Amino acid sequence: MARSKKVSNLEVDSSVKRTPSPSGRSRTRSPISPESERPVGPLSVVDSSIDRDIVKVNNASSTELKNACDDAVKRFLSRPELFKQNHRHTDVRLALGWLSVFVAAGTALYGYKIDFETSKPMVSVGLAIYIALSVAQTLYAYFVEGNTIFIGKRKTLSKRIISEHVQINSSTIPASKVTTSLSPSNSPSYQLAVSYMRSTNAGKSLLAKGRTKASQPFGAFFDDEGIMHQEAFEQWVGQLVEEAMDGKLA
Repeated sequence: MARSKKVSNLEVDSSVKRTPSPSGRSRTRSPISPESERPVGPLSVVDSSIDRDIVKVNNASSTELKNACDDAVKRFLSRPELFKQNHRHTDVRLALGWLSVFVAAGTALYGYKIDFETSKPMVSVGLAIYIALSVAQTLYAYFVEGNTIFIGKRKTLSKRIISEHVQINSSTIPASKVTTSLSPSNSPSYQLAVSYMRSTNAGKSLLAKGRTKASQPFGAFFDDEGIMHQEAFEQWVGQLVEEAMDGKLA
């Protein structure tokens, strides 16, 4: 009887040993959440301690109002801790412009030094090239660049290299009635459209994508004397960009 009892104890012990330990089980690593990799930028936090030059425009000119806002967007988003501005559109337009100037200058110099009848064919070719370059510059600005005022990129490191791309388009919405005084109720509006994309693996893996669009009257950012409230404007722009970073679509 004692022997059979010993055998049963051994069987119990062997069964215990066969039971795998929880610590020895294979563990699967949970995927990285795109939200946890969202770069934290001070887009909606305006530092009032920054020394600012006073921006003053003519309230009666919607062009001056828009240009002032466009410049403010570029200054704010191209700060070192935010995005690095891409000047591709400006570079292309400048290249086409300078090339047309050189062609015009060379054609004029050739026509001045060479007899008119002899230089006529080359002058005609130079004139045609100048017109083609000028037309190409205009078409590029209208169809390719369009209303784009800012293209920015940024790379951050959060367990992997994350690339961000933001594009800002701006436009002016006319006021319902034309007046000389500027107030939120009767002024034209400034509209911004923000496109944002966050990716990794050299752009092959999309982490987040968002679009936002909003408008505010110019009177919300400029007083009666045409002085711009830059902090309020940057706060509004920062909130739009952060909404796009959160993946909101509008």
